[in-house]
Amino acid sequence: MMFKLFACLCLCLATALPVGAQEKAEQKKLQPIDEAATDPSWVSFKNRLLDALTRRDRKFVLSILDRNIRNSLDAPRGIAAFRKQWDLDAEDSGLWRELPAALFLGSAWLKPEKGPRQLCAPYVAVKWPEDIDPFDHGAIVSREALVKAAPSSESATLATLSYDIVPVADWEVGDQAQETKQKWVKVKLKGRDGFVPEEQIRSPVEHRACFMKTENGWRMTAFVVGLEK
Repeated sequence: MMFKLFACLCLCLATALPVGAQEKAEQKKLQPIDEAATDPSWVSFKNRLLDALTRRDRKFVLSILDRNIRNSLDAPRGIAAFRKQWDLDAEDSGLWRELPAALFLGSAWLKPEKGPRQLCAPYVAVKWPEDIDPFDHGAIVSREALVKAAPSSESATLATLSYDIVPVADWEVGDQAQETKQKWVKVKLKGRDGFVPEEQIRSPVEHRACFMKTENGWRMTAFVVGLEK
């Protein structure tokens, strides 16, 4: 929810792109990568973390946080602020949804201006092209995602996209069938509106988790939204 509010604000403030810029974005792709896939320690750690998130194991999650972890929305650093921001004691904490969504996509190494390099997931923010506006575009993160004419799986298919970068008009659109929980993202495709399931597209300003390998194992150093690196 925090990201949705952040993204909607960015879309409202963003200046409309010239037609040429939109066409340029539509021609670009952001291929999936996972730069730590060959590191056994990372693979083992990630699997343990995903398992803990599935079980909502708060003790394990808190144990892997860096004591100075960076938090989103101008929150102070640290574990106490992280716990408060995510309302970690609640059964419906957004952490159980947002962190797995980031980890299921590939990771990429980030070297900040200050400090050691960190491994961040997903790769989208780290590898985002500098010449594409990050606030009103998203990257398709699946192969052969169907772009629908309306926010419904039963509507006509306009196109099939694989890892394309596309302009976004609305990050959260409800399904035409009110009883369906599926959410859609409204995209611009060659001047025409289309709809993609929200799980198949990712914003570069959406939540990303960063980790650092220490002598005591992997630690999560940040879980933030926005462009700050």
